[in-house]
Amino acid sequence: MKLNHKHYIQTLLPFFFSMCLVTPTFATPLSLSLDDSIALTLKNNHKIRISQNAQEESAWTVQRAQSLKSFNVTYSHTDMRTDQPPSYAPTLEPVPIYNYSANQLNLTLPLYSGRKLENMIDQAKLGQTVSTLNVKTVQQQLTLEATTGYFKILQAQNLLVIAKQTVDDFTTHLQDIQVKFDAGIIPLPDVLQTKVKLANAQDGLIKAQNNLDLAIYSLNNVMGLPLRGEIKLKDDFTYRPYSHSLDECIHLAFINRPDIHAADTNITIKEDSVKIAQSGNQPAINLFGNNTWDDTKFPGNKDSKWLVGVNVEMNVFDSGRTASQIKVVQSGVSTSQEQAKKIRDDISLEVSTAYLNMKEAIKRMDTNLVAVEQADTDLKLSKQRYDAGVGTNLDVMDAELALAQTKTNYMQALYDYNTDRAQLDKAMGITVQ
Repeated sequence: MKLNHKHYIQTLLPFFFSMCLVTPTFATPLSLSLDDSIALTLKNNHKIRISQNAQEESAWTVQRAQSLKSFNVTYSHTDMRTDQPPSYAPTLEPVPIYNYSANQLNLTLPLYSGRKLENMIDQAKLGQTVSTLNVKTVQQQLTLEATTGYFKILQAQNLLVIAKQTVDDFTTHLQDIQVKFDAGIIPLPDVLQTKVKLANAQDGLIKAQNNLDLAIYSLNNVMGLPLRGEIKLKDDFTYRPYSHSLDECIHLAFINRPDIHAADTNITIKEDSVKIAQSGNQPAINLFGNNTWDDTKFPGNKDSKWLVGVNVEMNVFDSGRTASQIKVVQSGVSTSQEQAKKIRDDISLEVSTAYLNMKEAIKRMDTNLVAVEQADTDLKLSKQRYDAGVGTNLDVMDAELALAQTKTNYMQALYDYNTDRAQLDKAMGITVQ
């Protein structure tokens, strides 16, 4: 069948016009301060939920360990068909096949375990402490990620402004020299050079816009929000002088960092493992008792018998298995001690790196701020010389690019200062409020 394209166009045209007349509605951008971003991250990020689930799991582990010291009661029911004499009427004569039902209630209570159970409980509680410290470690890391992501957007926004200004400046400059070229005052290479510089600036503007979009996606991902959700930042870059010395920062880190406390706690956990292994050389004493009901008819509750007793069990010879296990866990203690020392060394390096980087950024900020003022003055002078016919077009464009570069350098230094300071706070274990 031959399609009538004209008919389809006439039919669909009103529809397209109606769609064009509909005004699209967009969600209002989410306005966020830095504190808001951190709060959303600590609420929504998957890492914090994973650490909290581990914390809850450790709490149940404690309850399970504590239950091992308490009464344990079990019940069993049996139904069978047999020709063996029933226990309540023993005989040596053959008996006809009959049905048999039995019920049994058993009770056990540990009286002494060589402190094995007590040490298992202590170990479980220490494990719960470690999981709580791990939650704090995750909180501090996520605070750093949210802060860095927030500042990354601020940096991208400022760099976008610089890129737009550069494009505008080259556009204005191109318009000016185009007028001069049309009047025959300047040669064609000046126009061509300016167009090339403008194209390069436009290329930089495209990259700056893309970097801003990626920074927004990244922060949304950290905060657990839709990647393409629009956000509006309330805060801007600030410079707050820092008064602590490097030694003070390291001292604070050793006091505050939860992973240091977790490492020390892990040493105690390993020491408890040694005590648990050593309990294998101690006797285990348990109280037990049961009551049995059995009969040839269901539900088997005719005859009732009970007993109560004490069971003592002690390892006499196990071919060195217990001794080997003790040596294994003792080696674990030494490993945990070395790990704790390494964590302290790593934290000392982490604090020092962030501190020195922050100090470097301060110096770069001061230098680049002066450079921005000088580059701005140089651009004005270059334009004046060019307008007076004693300067070149290349001088003006070089001055334009130099100004843009010094502004970019200053913005990078300001970004580095803020992120290095956030890294230093994390390295010192600053408590999340």
